[in-house]
Amino acid sequence: MQYSMTQTMRWYGYKDAVSILDIKQAGCSGVVSALHQYLPGELWPYEEIIKYKNYIENNQLTWEVVESLPVHDHIKLGYEDRDTLIADYIESLKNLAKAGIKVVTYNFMPLLDWLRTDVNYKNEDGGEILYFKKDDYSVFDLFILERHDAKNDYAEIELEILHQYFDEMSEDYKTRIKNNFLLPLPGADDNFTIEFLREKIEKYREVDADKMRENLIYFLNAICPIADELGLQMAVHPDDPPFSVFGLPRIVSTSSDCDYLLTHANYKSNGLCFCTGSFGARADNNLVEMVEKFGSSIHFLHLRNTKRKENGDFYEANHLEGDADMYGIIKNIVTIMQNEKRSIPMRPDHGPKILDDVNKQCYPGYSAIGRLKGLAELRGVEYAIQASNGLI
Repeated sequence: MQYSMTQTMRWYGYKDAVSILDIKQAGCSGVVSALHQYLPGELWPYEEIIKYKNYIENNQLTWEVVESLPVHDHIKLGYEDRDTLIADYIESLKNLAKAGIKVVTYNFMPLLDWLRTDVNYKNEDGGEILYFKKDDYSVFDLFILERHDAKNDYAEIELEILHQYFDEMSEDYKTRIKNNFLLPLPGADDNFTIEFLREKIEKYREVDADKMRENLIYFLNAICPIADELGLQMAVHPDDPPFSVFGLPRIVSTSSDCDYLLTHANYKSNGLCFCTGSFGARADNNLVEMVEKFGSSIHFLHLRNTKRKENGDFYEANHLEGDADMYGIIKNIVTIMQNEKRSIPMRPDHGPKILDDVNKQCYPGYSAIGRLKGLAELRGVEYAIQASNGLI
């Protein structure tokens, strides 16, 4: 029997500029989604889950992967009320399992779930991509956010260069940087504020990476036995970007990080949302080897590509054109699925704004045509590998 990746796209619900019909026409069999109206820590009622699922299924698509069921900051910080919050999280898991959900994605990133300095960077072909420019991040950190003790993270010569760079910026460019950093997460309605960021970052000064790991394992030890009983798969998304920002600890960025969380919470349900874009933003992550090593623990795939620059910048490349060896990654995925007799859900993660999408308002990275292009490329790679192995 042939096992293939289950092709999905992320859908942000009824307000998404990319309609559920668009996703169906792209050839996907399902969507990846969430109940975005609920804040982190709030319980997801079964009635709302099944109502949403029925809507999706009435449009001839499946909803088997949740992305994401957010983890409240107090759980990550290890505050006294975390047990109450974890209990509500478990109730949400029970409701999701009752509705037929199979995979639940989450992350353990402090405060910021993703970060880019430009969400409309003009590519050489005129399309718009997501870009992380290290110097723009640094001047925001130092001179706009004015994070406490931020200067301690930079050498004296760096501070001088960055100060000059900031002084020479136009006010419009400074505003653009600020607005990009304060963008809400897709699905949310309200932007962050500088004051909100400062306040939250200050709270995370109480924990270092070791304490965050301890809190993650505490969380997993509480939820995974229940997830095992429910038949759910818990898929942690790696840090994006996979290095410290604003002095915040990052604990799911490398192969050794994955080793730690999988060995210290050894449950069938405990696994990875393997995001090639997030892991791939680090040169020391060998993605092909990581897929081979952690294959049995990969519950969900985000397939996208990034291109790194020597100065620390990176940008979202076309799906087959970045630093990640997408052929090698998918080849290993095909082998894992055949050996373990299972299909792994995937989505083409992010895509450039090209063609008519340039004139449309969509969540950054979640255009229709750019993701359709990526899906077609990834689908072709998988098909070619399967054919060469005699699986088709």
